[in-house]
Amino acid sequence: MIKLTPRQRLYQIIFGTSTRAGQLFDIGLIIAIISSELILIISSVSSIESKFSTALLGAEWFFTILFTIEYVLRLYCSPRPLAYARSFYGIIDLIAIVPAYISFFIPGSNYLLIVRLIRVLRIFRVLKLARFLQDSNILLRSLRHAQRKIFVFFSSVLILVTVFGSLMFLIEGPENGFTSIPKSIYWAIVTITTVGYGDIVPQTVMGKALASLTMLLGYSILAVPTGILTAEINQEMKTTRNLRRCPNCATSGHELDADYCKKCGTQLPEQI
Repeated sequence: MIKLTPRQRLYQIIFGTSTRAGQLFDIGLIIAIISSELILIISSVSSIESKFSTALLGAEWFFTILFTIEYVLRLYCSPRPLAYARSFYGIIDLIAIVPAYISFFIPGSNYLLIVRLIRVLRIFRVLKLARFLQDSNILLRSLRHAQRKIFVFFSSVLILVTVFGSLMFLIEGPENGFTSIPKSIYWAIVTITTVGYGDIVPQTVMGKALASLTMLLGYSILAVPTGILTAEINQEMKTTRNLRRCPNCATSGHELDADYCKKCGTQLPEQI
């Protein structure tokens, strides 16, 4: 039996989930994250914050120091500290503690600590929910493949709202509330997304006609990104199914939730 060094044992506990200690560490970490977020949310209620400000501040700094120690330990025991620091979780772990220290210089920035909630994503790793991880990977790959199409789409929408906003500024003018082109563009964004706050409304016939056109255009535009992403997800799911090959007979095309080969009955390898 290979004897682990203290650093290796610490790595096994902090980064691993195969041991009981590692599982307990991650579950305890998730409880601490949720507790810190609840304290942050409660502290935003002025009536509660005024009564328990000292206790809430103390609890917030307790969790900040706790997560700071955890981050330092992760860097210490990681075989590749720089790689961890640059990874998704490494960046999130750092962002989860930095706003607390920035609050010394910028009051209110501590509310950015809400980003700690993203760290709860580790629950998928703790509970070994491989199917959930697989589904999230499909979604992420689909978003990555669709990013160029979505970028072109949003660029087109940005041009449209700029044109419509500028036209509305010329038609309505400052006397009807459209005091500038940026404010008119804001109106166009609110209208084309069908939000409709109603804080700025056209008064002239031409303005109402342009608003009607913007509203109708908005309904057709909203379906575009949904269609792009749906097509990419369908393509990604087909690709993933084709990659699920049986290790015994090499048959592909298995469903994502299949456990056994549809041809020979051999157990399929887990897809993550």
